[in-house]
Amino acid sequence: MTSRFVAGSFTVLIAGLLSCGTASVNSAPETEEQSVSPAPAAEQQEAELAKPVYDSSAGSILARKQVPVLCYHQIRPYKPDDSPTAKAYIVPPAIFSDQMKALHDSGYQTILPDQLMHYLLSGQNLPEKAVLISFDDGCDEQYEITRTILDPYKMKAAYFIMTVAINRPNYMKAEQIKALADSGHSIGLHTWDHHNVKKYVADDWVKQVEKPKAVLEKITGKPVTYFAYPFGLWNPEAIPHLKAKGLQAAFILSTTRDQADPLYTIRRIIVPGTWSGTQLLTRMRSGF
Repeated sequence: MTSRFVAGSFTVLIAGLLSCGTASVNSAPETEEQSVSPAPAAEQQEAELAKPVYDSSAGSILARKQVPVLCYHQIRPYKPDDSPTAKAYIVPPAIFSDQMKALHDSGYQTILPDQLMHYLLSGQNLPEKAVLISFDDGCDEQYEITRTILDPYKMKAAYFIMTVAINRPNYMKAEQIKALADSGHSIGLHTWDHHNVKKYVADDWVKQVEKPKAVLEKITGKPVTYFAYPFGLWNPEAIPHLKAKGLQAAFILSTTRDQADPLYTIRRIIVPGTWSGTQLLTRMRSGF
């Protein structure tokens, strides 16, 4: 949310073969039997069969077990002037550390949106205990928290950036966003300035989605194909616009998924600072 902002070989071993005998590779005439090699067509067919089969039908996607997706905003100590509403989106660092330790010690492994997409479309195997950790808005402490808490556990996360705030006080700098992308984390879009998608008309889709997406792609040097709705609010009318702008999937909060386009309504839960690590595990198991 925006409580702090005012206004998403191949190697050929010929040498080894020659060292195993005195004859050169051309010393014996080939017989008809010797000249027969494995059929490339058969090898190609085997490779094709090994590829995952993708099924983008809503029914197939909805039938797959949901993967826990966690949503964080600010990771910082509470301040005396934080309202009860603001505190719902703030997790003190010590609590966040306890939550991540609980995930790690319980055998959870983090995945990124690309892996989640492959799973939803093909059933491709994920770790037995998979979890996707996401951060919204792009608050500056998210960068340091990643370095000090996530990286030691070898955890990866998805960051949905509100581009109007890049390089502003209390928000990540462009070079920090690039550093996250370069170290294997995922960078997604959270609009330009966090306006409610349900209210977009006409050029709003350019201002809030198309241009910010291009900004993030220029910063990271990578495609930006995932989107998080501000406030988790969405409507069916928004989905064709997201598709047209090159977004492959979108994340809501804990409301019901769309039965026609579940890839654009992937559920997340906001993790508050009142949950211990044990409580987080319990809520994950019951909520997904």
